[in-house]
Amino acid sequence: MKKLSAALSIVAAASLLFVSACSNDTSADAAKPSDPSAVAPNPPIQTSKDAAVAALLPESIRAKGEIKAAGNIPYPPYTMYDTDSRATGFDYDLSQALGQKLDIPVSFNQQAFSTIIPSLLSKKFDVILSAMNDTPERQKTLNFVDYTHGGFIIVVKNGNPEKVQNLLDLCGKTVSVQKATVQGDLLRDLEGKCKAKGQSGVSVLELPSDLDAQTALRAGKSQAYVVDAPVAEFVVKTAGDGKAFELVRDPEFPSGYLPVFSGMGNLNTDPQFTEALRSAFQALIDDGTYKKILDRYSLTPYGVASAAVNQGK
Repeated sequence: MKKLSAALSIVAAASLLFVSACSNDTSADAAKPSDPSAVAPNPPIQTSKDAAVAALLPESIRAKGEIKAAGNIPYPPYTMYDTDSRATGFDYDLSQALGQKLDIPVSFNQQAFSTIIPSLLSKKFDVILSAMNDTPERQKTLNFVDYTHGGFIIVVKNGNPEKVQNLLDLCGKTVSVQKATVQGDLLRDLEGKCKAKGQSGVSVLELPSDLDAQTALRAGKSQAYVVDAPVAEFVVKTAGDGKAFELVRDPEFPSGYLPVFSGMGNLNTDPQFTEALRSAFQALIDDGTYKKILDRYSLTPYGVASAAVNQGK
């Protein structure tokens, strides 16, 4: 039996609600293009219209002349600014490719993660593309077309000075996380197992944004930081020219701890739109565009094989 299975089960049952392992609770104006996450401009990968797929788009959407997508920036590599202050990242590129398949423009709009579902409910937007975890609780409101699958992982300073190998090695240490995430709940839930080892529990340092959590580790205010594995891969590859951090790869959890599906979400009261999105995404898988986008953002290990709806359990 895998170590920490009880802790993982408790967290899975209690925490995968409206709070996501990738939730980003910053305000809409907190993300600045001058952030270190800003990247060089990189035009979205191009594809072509699929007439059969485009015919599936509801007339109510077609009549608007565009699909309005909501995303919270920054959450690299899913959402970022480039150095020209324009949106970029996996979610942005995917939104533009979906629009090409459906033969309709897609606008990508900044929205704080904490208010992104209410904004969809108020019809401000049509779809969420913001690395949102697909959970049963969210499925009460949304349909998800899932596009990545992975858990979360531990990030440490380059060289791993604290010799962290797994979650229990975090006992007695300060670990930075983004506020209102599943990671924070899991780390707090380790207290009993830490005490059984004769150590104190994890001191969880919750910060407003993922970038803040990274900065805390770099500045020595924490000894590790925990984040979604796809995000961690990108951070380790890019921060400090790839020399600032390294990943702790636990062989018992090769896909990260508590792996979940993430995807694009639209209101579940519009299944026709869900099917149009699903079909467009499947077309992107079939013509290789999806893989190109995954490869661009170092997300290939977390890709899905086919377009499916509401796989979160």
